Amino acid sequence: MGSPEPVTASTALLTDHYELTMLGSALADGTHARPCVFEVFARRLPDGRRYGVVAGTARVLDAIADFRFTDAELAQLEATAVVDDATLGWLADYEFSGDIDGYPEGELYFPGSPILTVSGSFAECVLLETLVLSILNHDSAIASAAARMSGAAHGRPIIEMGGRRTHEYAAVAAARAAYLAGFATTSNLEAGRRYGIPTRGTVAHAFMLLHDSEEAAFRAQVDKMGADTTLLVDTYDITAGIETAVRVAGPELGAIRIDSGDVGPLARRAREQLDALGAKDTRIVVSGDLDEHAIAALRAEPVDAYGVGTSVVTGSGAPTAGMVYKLVEVDGKPVAKRSAHKESRGGRKSALRRHRGTGTAVEEVVWTTSGTAPEPDANDRPLQIPLIRAGRPEPGLPTLDDARQRLRRGLVSLPWEGLKLSHGEPAIPTLFL
Repeated sequence: MGSPEPVTASTALLTDHYELTMLGSALADGTHARPCVFEVFARRLPDGRRYGVVAGTARVLDAIADFRFTDAELAQLEATAVVDDATLGWLADYEFSGDIDGYPEGELYFPGSPILTVSGSFAECVLLETLVLSILNHDSAIASAAARMSGAAHGRPIIEMGGRRTHEYAAVAAARAAYLAGFATTSNLEAGRRYGIPTRGTVAHAFMLLHDSEEAAFRAQVDKMGADTTLLVDTYDITAGIETAVRVAGPELGAIRIDSGDVGPLARRAREQLDALGAKDTRIVVSGDLDEHAIAALRAEPVDAYGVGTSVVTGSGAPTAGMVYKLVEVDGKPVAKRSAHKESRGGRKSALRRHRGTGTAVEEVVWTTSGTAPEPDANDRPLQIPLIRAGRPEPGLPTLDDARQRLRRGLVSLPWEGLKLSHGEPAIPTLFL
């Protein structure tokens, strides 16, 4: 049996079956063309989180630009009788022609924030639900976790190395989201190629075991990579490994990596040993099941950099951001879902963040655009920006580096309580007008 083709944004596999059911029914009764507004928001933050980070918006825009039903996909839908002939004909010509506004990548969000607003006919907007949510829920979950880890690292660099712990395509997106949220580098070469993210990596224990001795492995690596490489010293005995590493590479050895054990005390002893051997500038990199709490616990230790894998690519316990895509306006009139615990607020919305004169954020204000806007204040900052107009991306949209800078500014603006890793309320309240 052959391998399946990679899933890309041009395939119907990124449309859910129930979306096509709604589309076919709306085409049949003529409601498909009614002007509608859908919004993406999170009803709540994951347990224990005090803010969320928007990530994946640029990927959403790229996916929408490429979102087409090809002949092969239409043939599959016809063969499986998922849709009728009229719907097939409509899908054959599908191209999103509406408008999208939203929070730029790197922006913080809170419960109820209108993260993305999609406007157009019901038919063309409803098809985007799974596509939009699958990207935003994944990338925002990763970025939100990575931001907490970056904050806990307190300026020390973190390398993303979770490619072996998630789906092969999700790994590339996860590396991008982690970099957006402050990670310094990634081990994922495709993320480096696609997004220009700096890549770093060293050897695994397999390389050490390949050689007849630890010294032979170190020498092979140093001969090829130079003394400024990072040597893995915990395959056998760390103390002996450090001594051998410095003997092979000299005091100019770039770094050692410790990948197991109680890394705090091990890093302390390693620092003392390196200094005694004259390798005072050799850095200490630690890895091995680290998350934001483990990184915070290591803050007082002589650790120079961290490698994080499983925790970041799985959202550190919150693998989805919990965002939803809800219809909030039809023909210019607000509509709202009233199901218990799943309520939505009707009407297209806009949002701003209020700050003190010192720059500290105090409130997120969300209002229905058909109603009364809040009184302007000199320290208010609008949150949504135009992303797509008439189906085409707006020129000059923020870059990945712009998003990194935006997030840094946003985190600095939070009250200090909002940066805690402990359980608590969202960092700032949301006021709905």
